[in-house]
Amino acid sequence: MDSRISARALTAALGGWRTREPAYEALADGIRLLCLDNRIAPRTALPAERELAVALHVSRSTVAAAYGSLRDSGHIASVRGSGSVTLPLGRRDPGRALSPEGAIDLQQASPPAWPGLAGVISEVAAQSAALVSRVGYDIFGRAELREAIADHYRRRGIPTEAGEVIVTTGAQSAIHLLASVLVGRGDRVLIETPTYPHAADAFRRAGARLVGLPVTTDGWDLDRAEQAFARTLPIAAYLMPDFQNPTGRSMTAQERSAILAAAERAGTLVILDETTADLDIDRGPVEPGFDDGEPNTVVRIGSLGKTVWGGLRVGWLRGTSDLIRRLVAARSTQDLGTPEFEQAVAAALLPNFAEIAEQRSHLLRTGRDAAVSALRRALPEWGVPHPPGGVSLWIELDAPLSSALVMDARARGLLLSAGARFSVDGGHDRHLRLPFTSPVDDLERAISILAESWPRVRSGAPVTATEQLEAVV
Repeated sequence: MDSRISARALTAALGGWRTREPAYEALADGIRLLCLDNRIAPRTALPAERELAVALHVSRSTVAAAYGSLRDSGHIASVRGSGSVTLPLGRRDPGRALSPEGAIDLQQASPPAWPGLAGVISEVAAQSAALVSRVGYDIFGRAELREAIADHYRRRGIPTEAGEVIVTTGAQSAIHLLASVLVGRGDRVLIETPTYPHAADAFRRAGARLVGLPVTTDGWDLDRAEQAFARTLPIAAYLMPDFQNPTGRSMTAQERSAILAAAERAGTLVILDETTADLDIDRGPVEPGFDDGEPNTVVRIGSLGKTVWGGLRVGWLRGTSDLIRRLVAARSTQDLGTPEFEQAVAAALLPNFAEIAEQRSHLLRTGRDAAVSALRRALPEWGVPHPPGGVSLWIELDAPLSSALVMDARARGLLLSAGARFSVDGGHDRHLRLPFTSPVDDLERAISILAESWPRVRSGAPVTATEQLEAVV
């Protein structure tokens, strides 16, 4: 056992769990989804049956039957002296269920590889003799790649030198590195909610206390932001200002200015995750927003995962030279550098970035328009946005049943992440993230499944035993 979850916390995380009968299976489904989404970590002790029954206002026999169902499906085990404890689940990465053959997997919002990538890889491979002559360990990053990244920022109007860049093994590695260097146990970190869940996980693992900043399809809550900065004095703030994941929203100039000013007053380092910033469909470019150059209180994260290919594990951090030196000094405890071959591929790609971004824009426009059109026809009662960029739709359901819908759709061969997966402090079960990065045929079939599932979930119709088994494998 690594931790415990209280009855009160589990009740809040479950949200509107009672969507069908029997009640014990609805409760078991809710806990299964929390385990699959990694909102309850493996080896976590669940509340005692009587304690949870009181919190949920149900009978103890209902909780006992739910725990029995979870034991039967391999999600929990009963341990003498520890009660019921969640078990590790087989999955490809935290928070994702395994995808059975023939299923539509929309748990990950990542476009297919840029069509020209294979050719660039072949060209770089032809120069492999020069690559393997290098030592291969470089925790700073190849000089030519850091210069290409610096030039990429300069073209955006952000003066940057190669010494202000460190190359990482993807954006997630950059987030982990920043969290390990900046955050001490108990330090507060301001973070959007909803947000990219693996970033929240990284800061929590470093010991941070997360302070949620609400983001909706209408924008950032500036009053809440100013109060949170002033009241909690966070050590850092993690934000996605362009095509935010999962809402697709971008900050206005006023929002950027107000949040940066509040952060400066609080002495907070602002971490801008720009992994989706180049996924513009029809918004157009925006100015960096800083008249006097990049403030020392801003660090930027970038990568090629969303724009080129998720399998090209190259990311970077752009910050002051002092911060970069601190990160380099700490990095060896995490890894010893980004692979040389992937760095060489990235260096060859960046000079052609405008061409890559144009192709991505066309691909994403096709997916977005098809998904929006199909959803508005099939489920007109849902609030379906039309984001100007990014990779997903943050859909508002007409009832807080996202978790129940995801479980029902999973039994029908569609894998999605419930809205609560993206929450920092609970809630968002009225929302569903639907990536539009898959082929149009898959998107339309996925929406047909949702249209079949929703009336059933909305009315609380029972699910068969066979579907229950399929839903949790």
